[in-house]
Amino acid sequence: METESLVETLEAAGLSPYQATAYVALLDLGTASATDVAEASGVPAPRIYDVLRSLEELEYIETYEEGSLRARAHSPSGVLDDLRGRASRLEAAAEEVEDRWEQPELEAGGASIVTRFRTVIERAETFIEEATHQILLSTTTANLQRLAPALRAATERGVSVRVSVHTENGESVPAPDLFDDICREARHRPLPAPFVALADRRQASFAHHPDSYDQYGVLVNDRTHTYVFYWYFLTCLWEPWETVYDAAGDGLPIEYLDVRHLVRDLRELDWERDPVRLRVEGHDTATGEECTVEGTVVDVRVPFASDASTGFELAGQVTVDLDVDGEHVSVGGWGAIVEDVEGTRLTVVDAPGLE
Repeated sequence: METESLVETLEAAGLSPYQATAYVALLDLGTASATDVAEASGVPAPRIYDVLRSLEELEYIETYEEGSLRARAHSPSGVLDDLRGRASRLEAAAEEVEDRWEQPELEAGGASIVTRFRTVIERAETFIEEATHQILLSTTTANLQRLAPALRAATERGVSVRVSVHTENGESVPAPDLFDDICREARHRPLPAPFVALADRRQASFAHHPDSYDQYGVLVNDRTHTYVFYWYFLTCLWEPWETVYDAAGDGLPIEYLDVRHLVRDLRELDWERDPVRLRVEGHDTATGEECTVEGTVVDVRVPFASDASTGFELAGQVTVDLDVDGEHVSVGGWGAIVEDVEGTRLTVVDAPGLE
């Protein structure tokens, strides 16, 4: 490093211009009188004494009398520790500035646009770690492996996790053991797709595929906006694709991702003759509080009849009515308002026609 650059760097580290030039001059001189330091550094002679004493207070040098005031540089170890400490603080400050720019706090009802995928996946990991009910994830195999510890922990605490893995042309179908202990069900989409992570129907983390023309990410902490990503996940990333892993296997109980999936199966059963018992975890629409109810299906209400097999023709109000110990309880899907319960996890626990 040139002398001028070293002086500028020392100034950036906190020394005054006179302190920096005097110290660099003394490093070159080793031991010198105050007059010689002033001459070598260009510090005005009347100022050199104050400058040297201030450097001594900082423990950069020491002064002594030998006919006149003389100075010598200390062993640089202390100076190096000081400079490295300053450098560490500057580096930490730089990282904090970057984090605050890339990862704005998501207040309730908030949404943010970010520019780097790292921000998107780190926030997705946080959403997964905080989830209590449901996680829906669209990702590559590599990013799934990165998120696997958080997904495994979520599964262990009872969160319902479903994963849609997308692969490029020529990539093989993911092996089932990739999903062991990290999700309830996985599907494979053999086409590129965006990264999408949804947690508890409130938080969303989205990023375009790396080859997309648009390169930005979206972070959401809001039920209404997350609902849009939810339907995109169901219709484009989940429903059309083949199941490659199912932790539940055959038989009961059967857990449904959406009330529309449940209704699709119920419409094929003679539930009026062979009673279907359903457990619903969700929220009381009157109070917003979490609740769990279990009862027998007594009615299925859909906006119109259809022979379509996907179940997504039921885009309007879809309601399942239950008899819960003699009390009528109506159950709707995401965003239910007129029903008694918004179902977030629907599980058939007894159904002769599904056994």
